[in-house]
Amino acid sequence: MDILFVGDLNTYSRSFQRYKTLVNLGHKVFGISTVPVPWRPSENFSFWGAVFYKFRLPIDLGGANKKIKEIVSKQKFDVVWVEKGNTIRPATLRYVKNKLPQVKLTSVSEDDMFGKHNRSFYYDWGLPYYDVVFTTKVYNLEELKSLGAKRTELFLDAYDEKLHRPMELSEEDKKRFSCDVSAIGAFEGDRAQKMLYLAERGIKIIIWGNGWGHWVNKHPNLIVKNEYLYKEDYTKAINVTKINLCFLRKINRDEVTSRSVEIPACGGFMIAERTKRHLEFFKEGEEAVFFETNEELYNLTKKYLFDESAREKIAEAGHQRCIQSGYSMKVQLASILRRA
Repeated sequence: MDILFVGDLNTYSRSFQRYKTLVNLGHKVFGISTVPVPWRPSENFSFWGAVFYKFRLPIDLGGANKKIKEIVSKQKFDVVWVEKGNTIRPATLRYVKNKLPQVKLTSVSEDDMFGKHNRSFYYDWGLPYYDVVFTTKVYNLEELKSLGAKRTELFLDAYDEKLHRPMELSEEDKKRFSCDVSAIGAFEGDRAQKMLYLAERGIKIIIWGNGWGHWVNKHPNLIVKNEYLYKEDYTKAINVTKINLCFLRKINRDEVTSRSVEIPACGGFMIAERTKRHLEFFKEGEEAVFFETNEELYNLTKKYLFDESAREKIAEAGHQRCIQSGYSMKVQLASILRRA
């Protein structure tokens, strides 16, 4: 299948993971990045770029609209795959449909695209041009139709089987990443308060992710790295952490997230927030452990810190569930192409 893939092609992004997975599935994939490669927001995001972004009219920093028109004027594709598409103009989508009437114009996003903070006016105006919009959010299926989407389909949050896997670590890596409890993810107030609750009760936690600078020295038991982990460093940290905490972004109304499957896929033991979707993905107490209140989180963390055999049994069962239930990108992206 000939696919034009439009998304963030920096190697740290999940968009790039999906691009590479499509290539590994044997498809002929032509990639266009929506942002510069390499991308460093602090360097590339100008004052005016920030202003236009705030007003939901983001600048096309990667020149993707022009590149899309150029390639579809010369080459035929079976599928044009657009990741999120906040900078892709409706005129560009219209041009694609005029040039390639038979093409399956497909939008794919794991974000809550009904939330205004996640979508641009270009995304809103372009929705009616897509043949199908794929989302990982059950509640987005009808919501996106109310914004103009013709057809919506669900796909599952997935892991990259070439990256997210049990891994043998060097002594140097073990020294860098080994810990009792860790959390990976950007700062958000709700998860910060949950970890502070644990810290105040004697649980030491290493926090990886961006936006945590103002929490450095917040509490002696909170070791704030204020550094995001990419690629194999991410996998290594999960592999050698006794308890991996998985928090959901409240602003995105998350019920499950990519990290929910990436942690078990790496063979990591996970304690995550209890939701209906999490309970559909994993058997509670057998394949993952879930909590609702801060007190429950503390009790579970303390319990499993001192029960290595239980952690190993649950982690292995969670790993097997990821494989058996088809949570890999390979399975999920093949499903998307069948339904596009």
